[in-house]
Amino acid sequence: MSSSGAVAASVDPAQCTLAVGGGAVPLLRERGQRQVFCGLAGIVWLHRKIQDAFFLVVGSRTCAHLLQSAAGVMIFAEPRFATAILQDRDLAGMADCNDELDRVVAELLARRPDIGTLFLVGSCPSEVIKLDLDTAAERLSRNQQGRVRILAYSGSGIETTFTQGEDTCLTALVREMPAADAPALLVVGTLPDIVEDQFCRLFDAIGIAPVHFLPPRRASELPPVGAGTRVLAAQPFVGDTVAALAERGATLIEAPYPFGVEGTRAWLGAAAAAFDIPDARVQDVCAAPMARAERGLARYREQLAGKRISFLPDSQLEIPLGRFLARECGMQLVEVAVPYLDRRMLGPELALLPAPERLSEGQDVEAQLDRLRADRPDLTVCGLGLANPLEAEGLTTKWSIELVFSPVHGFDQAPDLAELFARPLNRRARLAF
Repeated sequence: MSSSGAVAASVDPAQCTLAVGGGAVPLLRERGQRQVFCGLAGIVWLHRKIQDAFFLVVGSRTCAHLLQSAAGVMIFAEPRFATAILQDRDLAGMADCNDELDRVVAELLARRPDIGTLFLVGSCPSEVIKLDLDTAAERLSRNQQGRVRILAYSGSGIETTFTQGEDTCLTALVREMPAADAPALLVVGTLPDIVEDQFCRLFDAIGIAPVHFLPPRRASELPPVGAGTRVLAAQPFVGDTVAALAERGATLIEAPYPFGVEGTRAWLGAAAAAFDIPDARVQDVCAAPMARAERGLARYREQLAGKRISFLPDSQLEIPLGRFLARECGMQLVEVAVPYLDRRMLGPELALLPAPERLSEGQDVEAQLDRLRADRPDLTVCGLGLANPLEAEGLTTKWSIELVFSPVHGFDQAPDLAELFARPLNRRARLAF
């Protein structure tokens, strides 16, 4: 399920200095072979969140196998994703891909009249043959005469990391959002419904209204955006979406991400400050859920404190999760590696992050694995493609993709988030007996 590619030829890593946790640490920059999950993986959580949308991947049989393996678990309902498979004739230019795509879309919409928004999702093969899905989406939308909204975005594995699939999808939705300049809070990044409901109750108790979410539960109910919109990112990998919202007049609220007690409290406090709500009000609202979360965290803190952890670059969650594990669970950060370092989206997190032994951006997978073998951390967070080989070498691993689609944001989920890291350590301990 993972893909590897070269960002550039392997070169001597360049170093610069980065402000982290009130000090300055070297940033190791690597540009070499990388191994990451395909961006099509975003469909796994996006199709569950946006309930009136359908995701049609224009790709190869490999793309179809990925979706079937990663997301094909809908036993009692027909899934809302599929693959329009590019055949050898398409790849060789012997057939008109656009004619074939028009036919597949017509058959799909005839079979599934409930589709409100259809996403044409680009893949490595469709991008290699230069199939213009944006133009195809415009043409198909005209043919549907407004009955179905048809959009296109790239889920290609050529991207830096798999979570960019969500970012490109949300960016496509921004262009469709209605305009409105009234003050409002817009939370950006996919959240499980249970977490979204919890945050809605907290925002309401604090006095922030109206509050909208992107993506919404139905693409037909896109929130408005304009000069009065204050954007609060729930995920650190939505940088392009935030930039597109800024072009439409919205303003980003800089804040840590709502992982753990500290991150969630700071996230809510930043939103309140943007709406001139006193911090004392936030503290009153958050006191009870913070106390519950602290009680839940206590048992896992005992298991995690003092354990050494390394993050390989995969999901873009590495810095916020490293901050949570170090500051709230007492873990020691050996290496924190990110696919790319977006200072605009990660600035508040870097200010809180306890300096790791090593901070790196990008990947040269062989060099990174050599460092990992020398470090021998207690726990390594990495992609699926590396986890099993590392386990065979005696290293304990945690799949990073599980941290993206699990409910881990907010106060009530803080103990669950800590448990996800304690679980592989407990498993290793049991196997040792």
